[in-house]
Amino acid sequence: MFRRHYEKELVFCMVLGGVLVACALSLLLLSCGGGGSDDEDASPAIVSSVSNAITGSSVFIDGRTVTIWARWCSDHEVTQAEYQSVMGSNPSYFSGTNKPVEQVSWYDAITYCNKRSLKEGLTPCYTVSGVNFSGSVSVPISNNATWNEADCNFSANGYRLPTEAEWEYFARGGNITNSGQTDYSGSDIIGNVAWYYENACSGLTSSDTNYGTHPVKTKAKNSLNLYDMSGNVCEWCWDWYGSISASTLSTGASSGSSRVLHGGSWNSDAPRCSVAYRGYDYPATGLRYIGFRVVRSAQ
Repeated sequence: MFRRHYEKELVFCMVLGGVLVACALSLLLLSCGGGGSDDEDASPAIVSSVSNAITGSSVFIDGRTVTIWARWCSDHEVTQAEYQSVMGSNPSYFSGTNKPVEQVSWYDAITYCNKRSLKEGLTPCYTVSGVNFSGSVSVPISNNATWNEADCNFSANGYRLPTEAEWEYFARGGNITNSGQTDYSGSDIIGNVAWYYENACSGLTSSDTNYGTHPVKTKAKNSLNLYDMSGNVCEWCWDWYGSISASTLSTGASSGSSRVLHGGSWNSDAPRCSVAYRGYDYPATGLRYIGFRVVRSAQ
């Protein structure tokens, strides 16, 4: 069922599968080549950026080796319908079942991931001391030291947020060379791939139908068949926001006060929607331009 295409010039091989539709969540398979079952293989792919640093990237820099655990990436941002089916509520300002959920904090996002994993019989990725995600969870609405110490098992098969490196890898369509890069995810023409300030905010009022977020997958996809990685809503990543050097782990800075955001949103200008732009906010923050998408390390 899966189409296999091996990019031999890269440090690793990538397998691009068809779209898996499960509970309205479409995931694309990304895996290493080699023997065994790619569908079940949760071993990581290693991306070495020593000889192919990307101009303008803060992630793929000279001397850094980055691990990409994710084999499955949602082709769209988590929608309001998907979020409500798991969490029982919809915090979004811009109502619409197929619009991305927003006004969700980083704490909300990891809670959704664990609860969805449990609902589908998968192994949750996140552990927060003293929190039982199978029951009612009181998600903090302000900075919380315990939740800030959340641990992630990247080998678990449940849903999780992408690391910053994984997010940028997917947004770049799996291309970690300087050849063929685009400013935005899938195009150098932002209007082709993104809902952003000029087409979803500028000159509009809240009563205009084009104001704010739009249903997912209504702009062009990138070369990995992923939508809205530029614009619509900013997307939470796992990492703490901090400087990146050759010695920085694949999971980002070891500590910080804010978590990484990527992709820009409906009210972002074009530069903030670029693939390389790094945003950030406090993990308890939930604003009408912040959402997320999910990935998995194994089928």
